[in-house]
Amino acid sequence: MPSIFQRLFAPSDPRDAMRTLYNAIVAEGRQPHWYVKGQVPDTMDGRFDMIVAILAQALMRLEALGAAQESVWLTELFVDDMDGQLRQEGIGDVVVGKHIGRMVSALGGRLAAYRAALSGEADLGEADLGEAIARNLYRGEAPSADALAHVESHLRSRWVRLGCVSRDALMAGDLG
Repeated sequence: MPSIFQRLFAPSDPRDAMRTLYNAIVAEGRQPHWYVKGQVPDTMDGRFDMIVAILAQALMRLEALGAAQESVWLTELFVDDMDGQLRQEGIGDVVVGKHIGRMVSALGGRLAAYRAALSGEADLGEADLGEAIARNLYRGEAPSADALAHVESHLRSRWVRLGCVSRDALMAGDLG
């Protein structure tokens, strides 16, 4: 058990302020409805893709709130979590970095796709969210129309609700 002096004088991790939000993102990404009604593949890749979809929305909201540093910390928590997951699955030190690089690249690509679809950037509009979801959550496998509609409506609704969430509420884990 750490002494009182260790607890008082230990350097604090500034990313701790984002842990509640990150935990809320992961918990939301693990909700059964995504995998049952939404038919997102219940695999490691499918769970990664679902968490990234929700993470992307949180990062976009932080960006809109001018919370650039908080966005960096949230991304760092994601990277640390993915690193731990890979190591837990037995991926060796030699290749973990390559896997993490691909995951961060995937996050960047999905963030761009969801940003464009949800904000209307680059002449993309609402109709393109379904395409972005099909490409990124189902990895090109055509989901049923009902499954796609389920995921799209839930992600779109969250995006609308996130637009009303304050910085403090978001950091406290309120995803709308």
